[in-house]
Amino acid sequence: MIKKIKNIFIEGAIPPLFIADSIAKHATKKDIGAHSIFLGQIREDVVDGKTVKAIEYSAYEAMALEKMQEIREELFSKYELSCMHVHHSLGVVNAGEICLFVFTSSKHRNIAMEACNEIVERVKAELQIWGKEIFNDRSHQWKINS
Repeated sequence: MIKKIKNIFIEGAIPPLFIADSIAKHATKKDIGAHSIFLGQIREDVVDGKTVKAIEYSAYEAMALEKMQEIREELFSKYELSCMHVHHSLGVVNAGEICLFVFTSSKHRNIAMEACNEIVERVKAELQIWGKEIFNDRSHQWKINS
């Protein structure tokens, strides 16, 4: 059986209502005892005296989606998850807006939390997604994940 590769990408910031709706949809799933949610938000960092106003994300989408599918399958094998949702922004996301939404569900909290944390770390380390920091003076530099 070939599993359909899920598109994790959203153009622009991830809207708070999208996040709330995703959470609300799980109220009917009575076998879930815990959810773990990670929200990545753009910081208004100051780098060399310049303020980050936004990050512009780009990706090698096909490769990133294929890798995300591998991660998804590995984590469903490793953890007893009920659900896993990952959404990442493409394009410009302003300071204060959400660029990454990871949502895991399980019967037990430790499983949901461990899986969520692992997904976040692996997305940042393994997916072909790049961020260009855009400063208040309109200059830019490529962001290094930390």
